[in-house]
Amino acid sequence: MISITAQPPSPTRSHPRVDARFMVKLFTQGKAVLAKADNLSMEGLRVLGDFLASGDRVTLSIPLPDDREVVTAATVRRRDEEAVAVEFDQLDWDDMFALARFVHPRLP
Repeated sequence: MISITAQPPSPTRSHPRVDARFMVKLFTQGKAVLAKADNLSMEGLRVLGDFLASGDRVTLSIPLPDDREVVTAATVRRRDEEAVAVEFDQLDWDDMFALARFVHPRLP
């Protein structure tokens, strides 16, 4: 007799991440925090530090090297002892193109 067990599909990333070793500003609850970005994708950012909780809303200021500064709202989706991962709200076209100019050349 064969037994089949259904397993939920594992989450997959829809956007690849690239290294992003530069400083970003996070604005939350009336204070600004300067933190180092760890990696970046077209939909989010991982920031080193343990200073936000899952579900927190933040505004990010991301100064892309040799390009524009992307400012957007985001939500903390995951956190661990080392970092928090935020998901961007909807970006405007200029910000999306700036992120693409950063991400694309760094893809494997």
